[in-house]
Amino acid sequence: MDKKMIARINELAKKKKTEGLTEAETKEQKELYKVYLAEIRGQFSQTLDNVSVKEVDGSVVPFKEAYAKKSGN
Repeated sequence: MDKKMIARINELAKKKKTEGLTEAETKEQKELYKVYLAEIRGQFSQTLDNVSVKEVDGSVVPFKEAYAKKSGN
């Protein structure tokens, strides 16, 4: 996500609080939020790929694998 998109998200959020948004601006804001959230979720998933968990038996497994065991998935 580039700085222009973040600036536009902030601009629309501020305008929404002060004077309200037009229908087109509301639609644009929703689309920008979708893109923003998708990027945040992707970054979070990548972070979890780099996290390991030390099991009770001393073995170290990737977080997603350890979580899958605990949740039964």
